[in-house]
Amino acid sequence: MFVKYLHWIGIVACLTLIVSCFLPWSYYADLNQHFTGFYSYGNYYGKPGKFLVFFGGLILVFMLLPKIWAKRANLFICALTLAYAIKTVILFGSCYNNSCPQKLLGLYLMLGSTIVMLIASGFPNMKLDAKN
Repeated sequence: MFVKYLHWIGIVACLTLIVSCFLPWSYYADLNQHFTGFYSYGNYYGKPGKFLVFFGGLILVFMLLPKIWAKRANLFICALTLAYAIKTVILFGSCYNNSCPQKLLGLYLMLGSTIVMLIASGFPNMKLDAKN
């Protein structure tokens, strides 16, 4: 019964990933600034939100396409996005120079949504035709 709704949960996770890139990910008290997926002080951490928004939109399109190649490609892209999300959580949440940032909701939403997207892509909502 849960698998029946997993496709829609995956779609919601894609939209959550896109929204989470615009939310604050971490707060650096020594700089007195919030970092998001598109902003870091001096652009030291880059803009991982661009990558995540692009692949979140691509995963959303592949989830909606009723083609077998899209479902297979979606599984690979979701795994790649999850690996990049883990790297980003380590980058934005790590301590440096005896200063540790405060991890905020956007960072946890980003990581959680990529995990849900990978699980949802493993169980695609697709009817296969029986061919003789």
